[in-house]
Amino acid sequence: MNKGTSRIKAFSNTSTATPLFILLFIILLGAVLSIISPNFLTAYNIGIIIKQMSFVGMAALGQTLMLITIGTDLSVGSIACLAGILFAIFVVTLGISPWLAIILVLMICSCIGFGSGFVVTKLKLSPFIVTLAVSEICTGVVLVLTKGETVTNLTGPVLVLGKGMIGPVPVPTIIFVVAALIIAYIMKHTPTGRNIYAIGGNSAAARLVGINVTRKTRMVFAASALLAACGGIMTACRYSSGQPSIGESWRMTSITAAVVGGTSMTGGTGNILGTVVGSLLITLLSNAIVILNISQYWEKVVTGGVVLIAVAIDAVRARNRNKA
Repeated sequence: MNKGTSRIKAFSNTSTATPLFILLFIILLGAVLSIISPNFLTAYNIGIIIKQMSFVGMAALGQTLMLITIGTDLSVGSIACLAGILFAIFVVTLGISPWLAIILVLMICSCIGFGSGFVVTKLKLSPFIVTLAVSEICTGVVLVLTKGETVTNLTGPVLVLGKGMIGPVPVPTIIFVVAALIIAYIMKHTPTGRNIYAIGGNSAAARLVGINVTRKTRMVFAASALLAACGGIMTACRYSSGQPSIGESWRMTSITAAVVGGTSMTGGTGNILGTVVGSLLITLLSNAIVILNISQYWEKVVTGGVVLIAVAIDAVRARNRNKA
């Protein structure tokens, strides 16, 4: 009996346990929703869910890297918005090729992320404060460029990135899954990934064993901004326009998806697969509110509640690891 209990506790502390538990919960929740509402299991609604999770999921992947390494990135939503606006302006207003515009926007946003990392590592500032400031700057730039108006008339084959389908699978979902698999491989099977975990676990110890903590940290900032920008561009392609409202809720949602998926707020622990499943859960909850005709104002209440539960579970798990 004791041996069985200890095995269960040991499994619950593994990186595989959290995504598995969340997946089981998603299946149970889906079964309940399908009974309550016949519209839930329709192909149309399932397509909306898996497509919607892909946009914010890209930002959540970057948020996961940040949480593992150094802390929260509060600029992901604003960077995604700026990316969508810049992409639309480059294509519609300046007449630049959409594919070249994507490259330019990704480079600009990566530089913004790298700049945030440079300030944090050079001046030894809190990433919370720096990314919050960068978020405000990006939001201000968007308003200066657009005067708060939508940049419309995005057309052409590039829109497949936001609304295309390959068979029954949305293109944004394919992009999201491929990005997640690449990052998961890097984190698990390469020295770079192991270094990132080491920095998050104990940056001083990582520096002593020869890891270039400063360079790796700046690289993670750049990667987070790059992934958020990808989500912003995909969203602009989905709506055929650059909208100043893109990414408004992504800051909280990306943190929620990562933490629910098993990424620790204290650093050094995280799971890309868990973030994918966490993104699916958050999107499913949002969809359930719509399906059940519940006021949209409850979405933030539900999201905040999920974060509190996830953080509490993370705290208990951290105490168990420290005892072990």
